[in-house]
Amino acid sequence: MISRRRFLCHTAAAATVQIVPRHVLGSPGQLSPNSKLRLAAIGCGGQGWGDLKNMLSEDVVALCDVDDRRAATAFKELPKAKRYRDFRRMFDEMADQIDAVLVATPDHTHAVAAMAALRRGKHVFCEKPLAHSVAEARALAREARERKLITQMGNQGHSSESIRVFVEMIRDGAIGEVTEVHCACDAFPDVYCQFAKLAAVRSERPPVPPELDWDLWLGPAAERPYHPAYVPWNWRGWMPFGTGAIGDWVCHVVDPVMWALELDLPTTIHAECLDFDPREHAELYPRGTKITFEFPARGHRGPVRLIWHDGQIRPPRPEELEPDRKVPGVGAIVIGTRGKIMYGSHGAGGCRIIPEAKMKEYGAPPKSLPRIPNGHYRDWLDAVREGRPANAPFEYGARLSEIGLLGMIATRFPGVRLDYDGAAMRFTNHDEANRWLSPPFREGWTL
Repeated sequence: MISRRRFLCHTAAAATVQIVPRHVLGSPGQLSPNSKLRLAAIGCGGQGWGDLKNMLSEDVVALCDVDDRRAATAFKELPKAKRYRDFRRMFDEMADQIDAVLVATPDHTHAVAAMAALRRGKHVFCEKPLAHSVAEARALAREARERKLITQMGNQGHSSESIRVFVEMIRDGAIGEVTEVHCACDAFPDVYCQFAKLAAVRSERPPVPPELDWDLWLGPAAERPYHPAYVPWNWRGWMPFGTGAIGDWVCHVVDPVMWALELDLPTTIHAECLDFDPREHAELYPRGTKITFEFPARGHRGPVRLIWHDGQIRPPRPEELEPDRKVPGVGAIVIGTRGKIMYGSHGAGGCRIIPEAKMKEYGAPPKSLPRIPNGHYRDWLDAVREGRPANAPFEYGARLSEIGLLGMIATRFPGVRLDYDGAAMRFTNHDEANRWLSPPFREGWTL
């Protein structure tokens, strides 16, 4: 993770950078502050179209999607953009016509698509989690850093006002020293738990819809027959493709405390899973998890325990919470030596000290962090034009994603304490768990 001092130094240094030369962006010349970026989108249905709608101020020159049904709206709204199914062909034909790339595919193809863009010198916005494995996330962060490219992960709340208020409250000592955090996500339980579809996937062999290129959809994942249980949405609950509730939501829910407390990586992870058989359900995410992460002391901060709850497992209700208020379905309870803060998702939304009387007594923290006035997407687009770091670069996003990916690995070994050496990227007490840090790619696919 980027330390506070390192971030400030990096930002100060970036302020002296001249406008990015057009040759860095893909063709000769100079990019003026008012120029439109030549943008390509890999994955332009669903979340991809939601992202792309926030970037239509730019010149969208290429749209790539393996599913014509999902991409239909983008194709209709942007008829001048050239269409592709395979991003590798898109780059072969149009690399010199593209400045920046949006990647909003399923999790298992984030890394191969984003890396292909980075290696061609393109600036990248990639949806969260940054990658499907720890090794992939670290490789993307390293590539972006070495090539000095402008990157942003899709943890949109990181550009919000509320996350800055929360960070400022914590650093102002509003609740004393933070010792424990309870994070929660009860969203889309029938998406993240696919137990009900397991028998059908094993027995049925429906035809592949003509609008879908199944082989390209699989990408680096091991070959398997098509089934509608995977596409277009429920892949999130199948571990060869998605990262479960924790991988999908850590980047929103844990982001505020990671920033405020300068969390690096946990030293131990321990998962408790509801109604989960690691052999029978090896490809699936549990009905509910409680995953405990231990973060060591750092600087002037003591150790922090972070407990993740999802699905049918809910966090404990704080005794200070008024009877008419509920614990957020998606959010966190942050426990300090002098009080507690409760917040919702996407940038600590609704951040308040509890009970409300203590919030009113505290008031508001002094503003010490720079604001992002035009939002997460515009921050990245303008950062590319201005030659400065974006607000949530891959170096930050990789570490944030890694927490969720480690939690996902822990669910494969419920009840087992995994000791983790982040510097070496290995579990020191569990060889079998280590293979999930960098699983193999299907032949023909690589970073």
